[in-house]
Amino acid sequence: MKLVIKDLKKKFNEKEVLKGLNFEFEKGKIYGLLGRNGAGKTTFFNCINEDIEVDSGNFYIEDEKEKRKLEAEDVGYVLSVPTVPEFLTGREFLKFFIDINKEKIKNLKTIDEYFEFMKIEKEDRDRLLKDYSHGMKNKMQMLVNIIANPNILLLDEPLTSFDVVVAEEMKQMLKNIKKDHIIIFSTHIMEIALDLCDEIVILNNGFLEKIDMNNIDKEDTRKRIIQALKEEENV
Repeated sequence: MKLVIKDLKKKFNEKEVLKGLNFEFEKGKIYGLLGRNGAGKTTFFNCINEDIEVDSGNFYIEDEKEKRKLEAEDVGYVLSVPTVPEFLTGREFLKFFIDINKEKIKNLKTIDEYFEFMKIEKEDRDRLLKDYSHGMKNKMQMLVNIIANPNILLLDEPLTSFDVVVAEEMKQMLKNIKKDHIIIFSTHIMEIALDLCDEIVILNNGFLEKIDMNNIDKEDTRKRIIQALKEEENV
């Protein structure tokens, strides 16, 4: 299975943010989407999630059997600023999410098993979400998207709010689940992308550019990424 992007364009007023994106994202890989602040990474995610309309071009899922338009359940979107119902406890939030989606959830587990999976401590599970840290809210947002088990996971700067230990736990978790998903991981931190991702894609001057990582070491990859981002700055 793959997510195919064809000549995707989006502008705001006279500013062209996405000038014609073409790419194929394959299941089983984590893609690092790198770009300078303001390059259009979140705009790209909002287009795929259909939060905003594209100006032209299209995108679809393709596998051995068919090509089809994305449906709502195909996409899980973890925002950089987590949005959770702060008047609920962590347990109440998970129970509510599971209750309204239980017919769609495969291999349903208990609420505490999900907490264990995301390494949320017992003393935090019955606290109000308003008292959670930014990082813990981000964990909860990521957890409900993983429970929904979408084909595509869009992760917008998901690790920046975590401390070093939790960030490492989250990176290992993503590596463990990647075989079942197309994961696109947006970040402006190059070291995270180099450590976590199977492929690195630059959003550069409104276009997507794949960084060739074959037969080169991390230092060479780092130089190529920096050069691509400098080219954007000079356009």
